[in-house]
Amino acid sequence: MLKRLFYSLLIIIGLMLLSALALDRWMSWKTAPYVYDEIQDLPWRQVGVVLGTAKYYRAGAINQYYRYRIQGAINAYNSGKVDYLLLSGDNAQQSYNEPRTMRRDLIAAGVNPADIVLDYAGFRTLDSIVRTRKVFDTNDFIIITQRFHCERALFIALHMGIQAQCYAVPSPKNMLTVRLREFGARLGALADLYVFKREPRFLGPLVPIPAHNAVPENTQGYPAVTPEQLLELQKRLEKKVTGAQAAP
Repeated sequence: MLKRLFYSLLIIIGLMLLSALALDRWMSWKTAPYVYDEIQDLPWRQVGVVLGTAKYYRAGAINQYYRYRIQGAINAYNSGKVDYLLLSGDNAQQSYNEPRTMRRDLIAAGVNPADIVLDYAGFRTLDSIVRTRKVFDTNDFIIITQRFHCERALFIALHMGIQAQCYAVPSPKNMLTVRLREFGARLGALADLYVFKREPRFLGPLVPIPAHNAVPENTQGYPAVTPEQLLELQKRLEKKVTGAQAAP
């Protein structure tokens, strides 16, 4: 009797592990078309979302995951693949501020501070992805992180009806522990989406990221017209049209 119970328990555990592995592989397969490994293949999007992580390990050494994400963000920005970098991370403690740390390192690397937007409420991947859409009013963007993280982030985006692609930056060679942790994180993400139907902890008011200003080819080259002047001219034109419609 005990032997039969023991074997039944082993079979149940085995089936659960196989199911979890199948779900892990399904997430990778479903998101594969939206992951880009090479910067030259990456499509242009207005916003690149850099998912935060700690800059240093507890022992004091620099976190290679952080280093590769920052370098990936610099490459995407300098290559003209993104116009703005949205830095999304944890800001739970005064001494631990992922977005502020990323901003400081990106500015030191030459990124224009005006092109950097901070999201201090990116406590989880789900929060970062959904807030990019609902708070920063961006529905089609580039995610910048490692491939395994890309797949989970993109899966969340697809489930939420959000358009996104991901630039998969390199991963450190020794990542077995992180990959095992990711295995559990994926199961947690599936539970959040399908069972608990979780939303971000905080949303807040709408803070749109400035739109990309496309200049037509036949636009005069001199005198130059800045985007701000174009916006002012558009406002004046709208006032004239409104005034003409209101006139008897």
